[in-house]
Amino acid sequence: MTSGLVVVDKPGAMTSHDVVARVRRLAGTRKVGHAGTLDPMATGVLVLGVERATRLLGHLMLTEKAYDATVRLGVATTTDDAEGEVTAAASTSGLDEATVRAAAAEFVGTIEQVPSAVSAVKVDGKRAYARVRAGEDVVLEPRTVTVHELVVRDVRPAGETTDVDVSVRCSSGTYIRAIARDLGAALGVGGHLTALRRTSVGPYDLSVARTLESLAEDFAVLPMAAAARAAFASLDLDAEQATDVRFGRSLDLDLAGVSALFDPAGEFLALYEPRDGRARAVAVFV
Repeated sequence: MTSGLVVVDKPGAMTSHDVVARVRRLAGTRKVGHAGTLDPMATGVLVLGVERATRLLGHLMLTEKAYDATVRLGVATTTDDAEGEVTAAASTSGLDEATVRAAAAEFVGTIEQVPSAVSAVKVDGKRAYARVRAGEDVVLEPRTVTVHELVVRDVRPAGETTDVDVSVRCSSGTYIRAIARDLGAALGVGGHLTALRRTSVGPYDLSVARTLESLAEDFAVLPMAAAARAAFASLDLDAEQATDVRFGRSLDLDLAGVSALFDPAGEFLALYEPRDGRARAVAVFV
């Protein structure tokens, strides 16, 4: 099996682990991992690595992500999404569109966000969602995240509730469910997420994502070289430099940041970064 990435358009009602298990069967290897989970209710871009590309995933997780989501104002739930039990309800009939848009704008920038209690954040070595399901009362510490852009696409009153369609571009580690919860709290009516679709992870978006059905018919990976060139600044080396990189040696190169290095034949060799006046190895893949 060729090493590379598989960008899946995850269907709803499947966990990220379910998708990994399916791709393992399709690829004929157990060496498959994913870069950042998606909730079962969520759909959209899930980036998987096959064989050696699993080592590339940890470096991709730091990239920004984008989502389309629907927030229902007027109802709060235990999970901050539609799968939880209702904890409070309040009429949104007094809210106008301008007020909703103004409140949403406050979430753009670097913010402190408390993850949802049913998130995958670990508390004393155990996932928060596992503690919640075991009946524990979980309180998580706020984390600094960055919301680069939050665009309100539509505000749709529906009786006692209001649905708000948003597009969000944010740093890895941002919880869209938490934005839904906090937007509802800021407006004094409560809120939760009813729909979530991830539209991109770093440079990989829905245009290159494939359904599990299409992968079952024709399984193929995005080769390591193409995946690396898409995600990082790239530099083609001469033969002597390529030999040094194969041994993880530092190079006298001026890099702007983490960069993908390639040999004269175009083979992806390694990720290097500028450190102590030299280009030094982050990860070598050959």
